[in-house]
Amino acid sequence: MDTLKVALRSCLSLGLVTAAALPAAGLDLRETGRYELNRPASLEYDPTFCGLWIANEGPVAVLVTLEGEELRRVTSDLSRIKAIAIEGDHLLVADGFGGMQRLTKNGEILGPPFRLAGGFADTEGIAIAENGDIITVEDDPERLSWFDASGGIKTRVNTLELSTPLTEAQGIAIDPRTGHLLIVDDWEGSNSLYEFSADGALLAQASLYEYGTDPEGIAIRPGSNQLFIAFDMGAQIVTFDYTPTLPEGSPPLPPGADCMMF
Repeated sequence: MDTLKVALRSCLSLGLVTAAALPAAGLDLRETGRYELNRPASLEYDPTFCGLWIANEGPVAVLVTLEGEELRRVTSDLSRIKAIAIEGDHLLVADGFGGMQRLTKNGEILGPPFRLAGGFADTEGIAIAENGDIITVEDDPERLSWFDASGGIKTRVNTLELSTPLTEAQGIAIDPRTGHLLIVDDWEGSNSLYEFSADGALLAQASLYEYGTDPEGIAIRPGSNQLFIAFDMGAQIVTFDYTPTLPEGSPPLPPGADCMMF
């Protein structure tokens, strides 16, 4: 994580990254569909079921098909489920106040709730890195944080100090093919999608106003180059064909996790 700190501080010291300094193909999005779903606050793609886990800030998280049809629902010992991620073959859910719990995909409790270290955390979104770290985006104060699997703090960044500030970061997803972090900033911020490299360098930013207002959650289906973004205003899930930012001349990306049930 020291490398990450150095990279992020380098970005801060350089100021805004110019277009010429960015890799050639920058965060290309093309809308492919949308459907209504009430209060979708956090998303996670599940290749086992070819579906989306959705947290809506209530006591229940639901698994739906990619068309929005409900498959199952789970509850936890937390007061609510604000954010959700897949960790190995089970779920990690967060209450938005720094509390977390692990569940099976059938809703069985795997252990008691635990708290993230480092003080109060207004957790808006969670993702699991390839090495097992828990990565969170937090609001008030605005932070991007890395924790070990037990909740111990490893690295924390003030997102207001990034070269292009993230003022209201809500959802986070990791593209397993590249390690890139995709983070949505809601309408109180820039109503945008940000893409960072695995070592923390800003790669691209794309406005989401033409697709919706108040983005809250994000998920990736890398095997099909699909991106899902949840918008609170209008209560919709919007699907996109998605091309990550890569250096010019890069080889094609390897396949990612896709539907395993077929």
